[in-house]
Amino acid sequence: MISIRPAIASDVSAMISLIKELALYEKAPEQVINSEGEMLKDGFGQQPLFKAFIAEKENKIIGTAICYLAYSTWKGRYIYLDDLIVTETERKSGTGTLLFEAVFNYAKSVKANQLRWHVLDWNEPAISFYKKYPCTFDEEWITCKIEKENL
Repeated sequence: MISIRPAIASDVSAMISLIKELALYEKAPEQVINSEGEMLKDGFGQQPLFKAFIAEKENKIIGTAICYLAYSTWKGRYIYLDDLIVTETERKSGTGTLLFEAVFNYAKSVKANQLRWHVLDWNEPAISFYKKYPCTFDEEWITCKIEKENL
């Protein structure tokens, strides 16, 4: 039985482990610079910057979804799903669906006008997963970023 619940501060260590597992899968482990301390401060401090959901099975954390409220000049309030991570041994168990539905319901509860996320163009399992939902894959927009060392 898989249960989904909001994350609490004591989940951060497991969340970081899942993030590092995902980074290995995406062949970019060196790009993880986030830390438990930063996540604790940013997600569970006085003004949380993100919301997270936890998937548990037999009292073990097997997945997480991390999202936050954002704003679009065109769309207004929206939820950005930064990551949905399920540990490798639990993929295809329905855990991803349960986590995605938790974020979807959260977006509805805050009256968001959109739920938005990115998926790597080579990640066929993730793309297939998202195609089960009434979403669009936007080929027009290019993600742009400036890394910390250049800020």
